[in-house]
Amino acid sequence: MEKKNLKVLVVLTSHDQLGDTGNKTGFWVEEFAAPYYVLADAGVNVTIASPKGGQPPIDPKSALPEFQTEATKRFDEDKELKIKLANSIPLKEISEQDYDAIFYPGGHGPLWDLTNDKTSIALIEAFWRNNKPVAAVCHAPGVLRFVKDTNGSSLVKGKKVTGFSNSEEEAVQLTNVVPFLVEDELVKLGGIYSKGEDWNSYVLKDGNLITGQNPGSSEETAKELLALLAN
Repeated sequence: MEKKNLKVLVVLTSHDQLGDTGNKTGFWVEEFAAPYYVLADAGVNVTIASPKGGQPPIDPKSALPEFQTEATKRFDEDKELKIKLANSIPLKEISEQDYDAIFYPGGHGPLWDLTNDKTSIALIEAFWRNNKPVAAVCHAPGVLRFVKDTNGSSLVKGKKVTGFSNSEEEAVQLTNVVPFLVEDELVKLGGIYSKGEDWNSYVLKDGNLITGQNPGSSEETAKELLALLAN
């Protein structure tokens, strides 16, 4: 399969409230930008979707100087991508049949909306049922919380998975704010959870499921997806 003909759906959150803190959240820029450029630079056609469509909220903290990377700097200058992002397609208009894989960037937003979004859950199940890769990074493995495998059990049950760790959540002081802890939830669902050192890149692939631990894992998660699609 030629990469230039490959189509990947990137799904972002539409949720911008960080619990009842009064602070804003959304998606984490690096977790979108790094994978986007890995895929787009390889000739993959990337479509951006979100539950509500339009401009997905950006976590304001992810735009702070200490969180900037080559990918985020490129994003800041990329007017074309910003227009594309501002016009994300509503999830309800998306069909799994049009894409080869699905990718979920994190940020805290997805824990509130995408995790419980019936359209998102059904989409992931459709990709999985049709042997298409499902990838998620950082908090985004939380979107698998209510996703079922073809046998009716949790999609992550018995699979090697990672995601934002309890110690990383503690470090950002949001343990008592988030609706659930990604690490705890993946374990509870029967996933074979493991993690690398906090903030270091750590990615796991189990069949068609690819998960990355934190923002620093974003690029590697996309590279694993690209490698899987190239096979």
